[in-house]
Amino acid sequence: MSRGAPLIPRQGRGVIVLAGEDANDCDILASIIRQHHPNLGSAKIVRINDPVRLKKKTGRELATAVSTLVGKAKGKALQQRGPLVGLAVHEDLDGFTDNRYRTVRKTLSEELARQSPCDAALALAAWESEAWLLLFPAAFPHVRPRWKVPAQLRGNDTGMLKDPKETLKSKLGSPTFRESDGALIAKEAYERGLLAKPQGKNRSYDDFVAELTTWG
Repeated sequence: MSRGAPLIPRQGRGVIVLAGEDANDCDILASIIRQHHPNLGSAKIVRINDPVRLKKKTGRELATAVSTLVGKAKGKALQQRGPLVGLAVHEDLDGFTDNRYRTVRKTLSEELARQSPCDAALALAAWESEAWLLLFPAAFPHVRPRWKVPAQLRGNDTGMLKDPKETLKSKLGSPTFRESDGALIAKEAYERGLLAKPQGKNRSYDDFVAELTTWG
């Protein structure tokens, strides 16, 4: 190459960008992605720091918000010096997997798919991501040896459980469950292969996993 020739940057490994309400939720998403899409190989998983606020938006307001989100995902990938290969977006529904869930999810998922330049998946957790954790009761003692998910909380439709975070705080015993424990539980569930074998059901978890399985 001649001295005056422009430098062409090498394209690094692929980048998967996570956007969520906080770092704990994004860490839960990362474990689920690693479980259900292992062929992403060396892709780097990084997070956008801005909290997601999409569930109450529609029309032009939603389109603008998603456009901003996609722009930040592209910027994050550029910062990481790799192509953007995946975008996963989390938000707690604060509601059940009922007709409202289906309507909100359809609206958000379609707009995300329309604007995303890469594979995308929506994690609209019902009631919240702690309800997903209850699908993997065997992971809890690996985080805190004294923790045991009560029998009445196992094998249920956790998408119909109100305030699962408060339920975990009151039912697990000592030490009291904290939001930061959620990421640790998901990590333990991933490392033991439990994320592929939920005990019970939650349509919002299934919908997120179903979108992940379509990623190329």
